[in-house]
Order: sequence, then C-alpha cells, then structure tokens
Amino acid sequence: MTANILKLNIFAALKMMLFPMAIITVFWKDQIGLSLSEILLVNVFFSFANLLMEYPSGYVSDRLGYRLSLVIACCFGICGYSVYLIAHGFWQVVGAELLLGVCYAFISGSDNALLFESLRASGRSELYTRADGRMAGFAQIGEAGGALCAGLMYVTYPLLPFMAQIGVWTTALAVALSLKEPVAEKGPHISSHISEALRISRYALTEKKVIRATMCFGLLLGLSSFYPVWLVQPFMQECGVPLTWFGPIWAGANLMVAVCAYNSHKLLDRFGLERIALLFIALIVCAYLGLGLTSMMASFLFYYLLTAMRGLQGPIIRGLLQQRATRHMRASILSLHNLLFRLGYVVSGPVIGWISDSRGIQAAFLALAAGFALLLPLAARNFLKHQRQDPVSSPE
Repeated sequence: MTANILKLNIFAALKMMLFPMAIITVFWKDQIGLSLSEILLVNVFFSFANLLMEYPSGYVSDRLGYRLSLVIACCFGICGYSVYLIAHGFWQVVGAELLLGVCYAFISGSDNALLFESLRASGRSELYTRADGRMAGFAQIGEAGGALCAGLMYVTYPLLPFMAQIGVWTTALAVALSLKEPVAEKGPHISSHISEALRISRYALTEKKVIRATMCFGLLLGLSSFYPVWLVQPFMQECGVPLTWFGPIWAGANLMVAVCAYNSHKLLDRFGLERIALLFIALIVCAYLGLGLTSMMASFLFYYLLTAMRGLQGPIIRGLLQQRATRHMRASILSLHNLLFRLGYVVSGPVIGWISDSRGIQAAFLALAAGFALLLPLAARNFLKHQRQDPVSSPE
C-alpha cells in the first residue's frame, strides 16, 4: 500500500502531462478552423460524455476496483489522442473529446479513492488531505513539464504534442497495471445496482446536507478556474504575448497550482476553514476583474490568482468529502461531485462562449466576475453553516 502512494503520484503526473493543453485552443482555432463558440461547444461535448459516464464509472470503480477503472481510463486516453492525428474538422475533434471525456470519467474519483484506501490500509487515513495535496502537486508538476516545451513542439510540427501524448498515456497504462487493489471489507448485500446507485445519490444530495453544501461550493470554485483554461490563450494573443511564451506561462500556472496544493493542509491548519473560504472568493473576484479591466502583456498574471485558488481548494474539498464517505461509496461521491461540475459547465459554457464571441473575451471575464461575486458568498455561507453543524468526525 505504501508503494501505491508513490505510484499514484507518478500516475497523477502522467495523467496531467498534457502536451497539447498549452496550445490546444490555438490548435483548434488555427489548424482546425474553429471559432470561440465552437471551441466552447467542443468542451461541452467533452463535458457531456464525462457527465454521462461520471457517476456510473465511479460506481463501477467502487464495485469492481479502482485499479481496473484506471486501466480502462488509460485505454480511452490512448484512443482519444490517436483520433487527433487524423482530425481535420469539428466532428473529428468532437469524437476525440468524447473518448477523452470517458477517459477522465473513469479516472475521476478512482485515483483519490485508491489513495484514501491505501492510506487507510496503512492506518494513516488522517494524512489524506496532505497526501491529496502532494498528489495534486505531482499532477501540476506533470502538466507544467508538458506545457514547458508545448509551444516549441507546436511550432516545429502542430501534431507533435499529440504524438507525445499517446506515449504518455501508454506509460500511464503500465503504471496503472502495477497498482495494488486494497482488500475491501465485505459490503452490504446489493439486490439492484441501480437502486444502490440511486441510494448513494440521495444520501449525498438530500439526506446528508453537509455533503450537498460542500459539493455546491466546490462546484462554483471548480467552474471559476475552468472557464479561463479555454479563454486565457486567445486573451494572451489579443494582448500580444508571443506564442513561444505560451508553454512557459502555462508551466508557471501549473507550478502555482502545485505549490498551493502541496501546502493547502498547512494553510487550512493555520487559518481555518472560514478564512480559507473568504480567501477563495477574494482570489476569484480579483482575478476576473483584473482580466476584464486590463489588456497589457502581463495581464495574464491575474490568471495565476485562479490557479492558486485551484491548488488550495482541491485537496480541501476532496478531503471533506472523503471523510464523510464509506468504502463502498467513496469513488461514487467524488464522481457525483465531478458530475455536478460537468453539468454546470454544460449549462453555462455555451453562454460564456457566446459572450466571448459577441462582446469580447474581456466582457466575458467581467460577466464572470459579477456572477461569482453574487453566487460565491451565498454558497460559502451555506457551506460553512453545515460544516459547523456537522463537523468532521474521525475518518474511517
């Protein structure tokens, strides 16, 4: 189980070593010929596939094993990036993103649940938030490493980042195959898997109000750091940032996530949950105001405020959810949380794309600043109220 933790850190770095990510919007726009609305729509297809498979994959992972779920994910990842090698239009890109949506659905929740169960098997489950932050740090270091040379690879040959990505997923498959599944205690007898999946959903969304409040707050935090992933690259083009800088800038953003994720447990211990929640809101609103009101070459630095928030919130929110789950619903609850996030993006992504195309990217940033300034305090208040009413007990 101790070896599992190291292997999961390596897997996290590989799953996020996304060579195409730092240039993907530019690739879609310049090589495939997609508009910003189509680019956001492509991500809606990704999110739709992810949404459809998110909860079923988490339930399957809880029942058949976390290791098997990660192996399946790697196979879909290899297939998805292989499609990009022959893509020449909107629907080929959609096909690739559908495969990748299924890939990340099978990863979602499985790696974090396997981390928790590996720690629990070693009698160290109280270290989960620290270990999750470390794993998230490895993931962002992996993404930073992939982004560092992405611009140069793209300039050399536009498909080169996608070729490298196939090799990365093949390596991740080998790591996944080497993982060990923790021995699970026998769960309750299940007469119907559909009924059991619905029971877990009711437990998380209606019966256990603290889980629902945590998911809602985490949903908004996740969305706030997700929109700029697709908008900051064309924004940097408008600000005159050279294309060769895109890789290092993206690497810097991911290193920011890594540092903040690695230290999230320290900040939580020092400042407490209420101050951390206020910090999240401040970082998000300030970032979007900066991106919406300035257009200098260095304006992309406001995006780093969102990446800092992303690094801090991930381990904290996941830790709170993990500590309120049992072995036979752990991946299901994490997947349900991610499903809500994807559903939120499917609903709101096209609207943000339309504003970007019709009014400009900065207008979209200002609209997001206003929206989050209104919604986040309400969600945070509900989140903190239920955390006080139902404090975390000793994790299982």
